[in-house]
Amino acid sequence: MSAPLLKLFCNRCANYVKSASYKYRFSHKNIKNVSYSVKRYFKTTTGPLFHGEYEMQDPKSPEEVVNITFIDKTGKHIPIKGKIGDNVLYLAHRYGIELEGACEASLACSTCHVYVNDKFLDKLPEPVEEEDDMLDLAYFLRENSRLGCQIVLTKELEGMELTLPQATRNFYVDGHVPQPH
Repeated sequence: MSAPLLKLFCNRCANYVKSASYKYRFSHKNIKNVSYSVKRYFKTTTGPLFHGEYEMQDPKSPEEVVNITFIDKTGKHIPIKGKIGDNVLYLAHRYGIELEGACEASLACSTCHVYVNDKFLDKLPEPVEEEDDMLDLAYFLRENSRLGCQIVLTKELEGMELTLPQATRNFYVDGHVPQPH
């Protein structure tokens, strides 16, 4: 078990895990104690990170930078500088791209539907069943359709182009553009 994971346990339990001696009982007898330890660990070492906060941070080195381009509904190309590990949905929110994401990346809607440039489609992992189910609800579905919330940037995706569809299922009809929260 890695050192950061050992910090999730109290000292006594971590020693048992390190020694691989499980004949003794852990002091974390129920999930509440472990949950408290996990919350305490993340708040004291890195501060709490909420959905999308990682994407709001700038790359720490030039090697982490991944350049992608969004093409909006009018055909305007918007170059974006992301980093390895960024979620495309939250990266779009950071730069004011009109990608709604009503379910906040929980795979419960299709409002972050995008078209991936064909030459990058094979570089993405296969969509999980839940993503396929949500894509079935999307308007203007194509072979290269994906949900932006399920695309995580890697160095292989350098130069990827993502085109926004003309409409999404949950988008407001009166022209109101919801703001990410």
